[in-house]
Amino acid sequence: MTSVARRYAQNTRTFAHPSDCGVDEGHAPVVLMVSGGADSTALLVLAATSTLDIADGRGLARIAKERLHVLHVNHGLRGKDAQKDEIFVQQLCLRFGIPCEVIQVKVADLAARFGGNVENAGREVRYAAAHKLANELSNQLGTSRSAARILTAHTANDRAETFFANALKGTGTAGLTSIPRRRNRIVRPLLDYTHEDLCNLLELRGMTWREDATNSDTHYQRAFIRHEIMPQLKRRNPNVVQSIGTTCEILSDEDIYLSQVSAQALRAVQSRSQEGLIALNAAKLAAMDVAIARRVVRMAVYNLEPECRIEAQHINRVLSIVAQGAGSINLPMDMDCRVEFGMLFLRTHTAQHLRAPQWLAIPNTVQLDEKTRVAARLISVQPADDPQQIARAHGKEWQNTSVLLDAQLVGAVGEGAKLWIDTPQPGDVLCPLGMHGQSKKLSDLLGEAKIPVSERNDIVVVRTKPAGPIVWVAGVRADERFRCTDKTKVLLELKIHTD
Repeated sequence: MTSVARRYAQNTRTFAHPSDCGVDEGHAPVVLMVSGGADSTALLVLAATSTLDIADGRGLARIAKERLHVLHVNHGLRGKDAQKDEIFVQQLCLRFGIPCEVIQVKVADLAARFGGNVENAGREVRYAAAHKLANELSNQLGTSRSAARILTAHTANDRAETFFANALKGTGTAGLTSIPRRRNRIVRPLLDYTHEDLCNLLELRGMTWREDATNSDTHYQRAFIRHEIMPQLKRRNPNVVQSIGTTCEILSDEDIYLSQVSAQALRAVQSRSQEGLIALNAAKLAAMDVAIARRVVRMAVYNLEPECRIEAQHINRVLSIVAQGAGSINLPMDMDCRVEFGMLFLRTHTAQHLRAPQWLAIPNTVQLDEKTRVAARLISVQPADDPQQIARAHGKEWQNTSVLLDAQLVGAVGEGAKLWIDTPQPGDVLCPLGMHGQSKKLSDLLGEAKIPVSERNDIVVVRTKPAGPIVWVAGVRADERFRCTDKTKVLLELKIHTD
């Protein structure tokens, strides 16, 4: 989160310090998204003739003209008016000597084809085109893509309207932050200006702009908020736009902080993460403050599927089955969510065939899938027996499909004793039996065993607990730390059956 010193210092800093900027920040491309309306026309004028804060560490500063490039997207929605907008932007760019890229897209056709609405389709097309242009220019200039900037002309009015649009449909803190000043390469340097401010600026400079007639059509929600709701609020408070902007800034800072706390909480409860699958400790999640638990679930879902449109109702249903300790629901994009064996499992549609981790009670047998099951039982050592010799002979006989270990060292003795069964995880390390305590990466061990990478998700790994030490890699090797010694009193037999 931004510190107090940094947050309030940035309002007065206007010159760069060498440590604030990357080596190619001063040369990286700056893409201006210009429609031809008053706000975007003002963005172009200010970028070409005045100072802007483009979030590169310099604060308010002039942008070198050779860095500027304009992107105009013709959505093909308004016929001749759209063509006139395109010509207007091109002529404006010629006037200021700025390169202009024009993209023509039939947005209505795209929206119909993919089942979305026209506004969302247009937004996705614009941002995709802006990122593509920024990447191409970065490659041409030899600068890093992350140093490029994409500037949009969102104003304080847009921020207030988005605040109400999100509030109307129901949202959390993140939605009420409305439009952020920056998201990765995308920067909104005009959020402190109102639409009226920018119109006045253009008029003082003798500049014209294009008006989009659809902006007055209250059939669209944003136009309804702009022309019906905001005027009513301004009669009560003429500074309502600025007041909402202040609220958004406060909520944004708090949202960033809560996101950091939630990211730490997610790491604390996550016991497994692989392509298409995340497993969280359900008991720990249920014990969290609900404000953090909601965010943890949302983060986990987005980590699996960034395009998933998850809403408050979905989060509540997930937390409901977590509180119950059992149950399953389906989330958008056919994501499977279920609580089993004390864990919350989230699986994408393509990963729902993956084997679910689970507990193995001792003694007991668990069925992992149609063909595979793992059994555990305890065997008492008789006074005349040599546990080490018994374990060695057993290992040779069963060729690693069954193993005898020291039950007490494993923690498998006593009421409620259990082990955790899952698959290899990134970073797994063990002390393979026979290596006298030397550690080895599990991936290296599987490589030496000539097990193809494509088959490693089918390997059964037995642990003391989720994310705990490995006890046995079924069919491959046990861990030296749990081997039988001359002091072993109870043997733990682990056996894998494959039909």
